[in-house]
Amino acid sequence: MIETAKRLNTVEEYYFSQKLRQVRQMLNAGMPIINLGVGSPDLSPPKEVITAMQQALFDEQAHQYQSYQGIPELRAAMADFYQNHFQVLLEPNSEILPLMGSKEGIMHISMAFLNEGDSVLIPNPGYPTYASVTKLVGATPLYYDLHQKQNWLPNLKEIEKQDLSRVKLMWLSYPHMPTGALATIEIFEELIDFAEKHNILLVNDNPYGFILNEKKRSLLSMPGAKEVALELNSLSKTFNMSGWRIGMVLGKSTFLDAILKVKSNMDSGMFYPLQKGAIAALKLNEEWFASQNEIYKRRRDLIYNLVTLMGCTYEKHKSGLFVWAKLPSSNQSAEVFIEKILIEKNIFISPGTVFGSRGEGYIRFSLCVSEEKIKEAISRF
Repeated sequence: MIETAKRLNTVEEYYFSQKLRQVRQMLNAGMPIINLGVGSPDLSPPKEVITAMQQALFDEQAHQYQSYQGIPELRAAMADFYQNHFQVLLEPNSEILPLMGSKEGIMHISMAFLNEGDSVLIPNPGYPTYASVTKLVGATPLYYDLHQKQNWLPNLKEIEKQDLSRVKLMWLSYPHMPTGALATIEIFEELIDFAEKHNILLVNDNPYGFILNEKKRSLLSMPGAKEVALELNSLSKTFNMSGWRIGMVLGKSTFLDAILKVKSNMDSGMFYPLQKGAIAALKLNEEWFASQNEIYKRRRDLIYNLVTLMGCTYEKHKSGLFVWAKLPSSNQSAEVFIEKILIEKNIFISPGTVFGSRGEGYIRFSLCVSEEKIKEAISRF
């Protein structure tokens, strides 16, 4: 019998991969499941984007291998996008690396900077892929707890009580997934000082910055950030292009050169028409973001009603594609709670424990569902 690699013993199949199989089976059995668990935008990309991609299919070079660094026009569009929206100046040829989705970047960055035995600071709660990839490359997750009473921001004094001698990397995600919390300028400044002090590479994962957020902020806009930080971003949520798999990693050239060594050995460039579609998306004006946020505001208000009907509580003034809600009792198991709702009401909601032990007592609702379906969910209560 051929054995699998030992690294697979350190991780489990992604929660949503396995859970959605159950949801699909229930749907196939005729159950009227409403999926409020997954953050995959149900809205369409802008028409201009689809048109640009379609037209690019007939370009002479459309079906050839592409540059590992993307076409120059794409990098230029990404640079303009960051300058216009975040006031961050980036050199298109050396400080921007397009990715096939920012999730790819998590693996590339980890492979480029981590050795076996290194430690990685990972938010709890936070995106589970940070921990999975850390384990897959042989490094050790070192979790730092986030608390509601501290607005889900890292407590650096508490973190410094741990042994940080082997820490090489620290993952951030602001606007925060899953809670929707926003980072302040002050915490970004403190994080940069912290990274300089301990020789740690910060990586801010920033795919939710344009959704229900009036305070768009990039870690790279802070003085000194480029010396100690990278930022990931994505077109998936901002432009309803999750299936297109288009993202980017941004930072100084020496960091990106290391990541490119990994990336260039793992793919053969992004499909040319996708790059042309991405350029069209990145050039859209504020009207696009406003139109999307009007839709998400209406959906969020309905989700607030549903959360209240379920006896849960929520915080306002959060951003992103989700509503993070607290269960009625601190003694309730999030997984037991959502399983009961799934069986009795045929509604799937994410348990907070998917995102770490600090997610116990919380559940997460996605806004990637039509108003009609949310109203139907409300009617079931």
